[in-house]
Amino acid sequence: MTSAVSTATDNQRPLRVLHFVSGGFSGATQVAIDLCGEQPGQETLLVLRRRASVDPAPRVQQLRGLGLRVEVVPRWSHTATIWALKRICREWQPDVLVAHGFSEHLWGRYAGLAAGVPRLIQVEHNVRERYGFWRLRKSLWLAQRTERIIGVSRAVRDALVRLGHPAERCTVVLNGIELSRWTQGRPWQEREDAIVMPARFAGQKDHFTLIRATALLAEQGLRPTVYLAGEGKSSWRQRAETLARQLGVEQQVRFMGHVSNLPELLGRVKLCVLSTHYEGLGLGLIEGMASGCCGIGTDVEGVQEVLTHGETGFLVPHEDAKALADTMARLLKDPATASRVAEAGQKHVHATFDRRRMRQQYLDIFLQRP
Repeated sequence: MTSAVSTATDNQRPLRVLHFVSGGFSGATQVAIDLCGEQPGQETLLVLRRRASVDPAPRVQQLRGLGLRVEVVPRWSHTATIWALKRICREWQPDVLVAHGFSEHLWGRYAGLAAGVPRLIQVEHNVRERYGFWRLRKSLWLAQRTERIIGVSRAVRDALVRLGHPAERCTVVLNGIELSRWTQGRPWQEREDAIVMPARFAGQKDHFTLIRATALLAEQGLRPTVYLAGEGKSSWRQRAETLARQLGVEQQVRFMGHVSNLPELLGRVKLCVLSTHYEGLGLGLIEGMASGCCGIGTDVEGVQEVLTHGETGFLVPHEDAKALADTMARLLKDPATASRVAEAGQKHVHATFDRRRMRQQYLDIFLQRP
């Protein structure tokens, strides 16, 4: 055990909160990171579940360099994950264990129960998860032993209740972002007539519709660069690359992988698109709008709560490449409208998705006694 974990003996110590989450680059992981660090009246510990075949050391070093206490547990079996997290809990003695995301919220709460952590909180980050019969049974059993179940949007909270989780324990805390990180964008007239989609490659995301829409734009004589910023599963990326070649837009569509300086990219393009099948709450779109992009999202759960169509951004029908192409073409041809809506969207994000508000709402929950 590193120096990040120590045994507490002082009854007057600050509230100790342990956040357990996947070690990937998902929205859930970023939210957990944003809830850690120095906060009044709290000590936090971030425990990451190791990603398969990926050395966690560079990322752990980076997070510790930001002043976070960070530990890593294995993922080669659920039992190994639970036992390692149980050991950390017994040594660090958290008052609250917050388990983020599926399926980490199952193994995290099992470990918390085994270690005798007084208070357990689940955070659900998506509207559709692959529960299956047995994992749903586990989740409902754990729900009876969980103080609060937080959905990151109203759509997520409603989905949890539909699955049978107790409504009286389910609540909503909208995700927030560190606004100062995303508000260094260029003036509108200095931005590229380009498009960025910040999303990992996965079955949930719909890069294919954006690529098809790009080909339809090319038929209109519009050939903006499309930046696809995100890692994810190589099989989904390969399928997207194949489609781009087949449609003849491989020179326009840039497969960026993980972008370490995403605020800079979002701050120099005009349009941010989140083409998706469903979301918990579209953080990538929120970050794009905060950066001054005009936001375009699929009209599905978890995106509908991010913007108001025609006022703070634009919604397009699910899997409708023509509608997406038409919306992007309109905005590229009408920069005045795009700029006006982008400005309104940026103001909306500032008012609604501030990380300070999110942190305070979580702290209020932590300080409530059951």
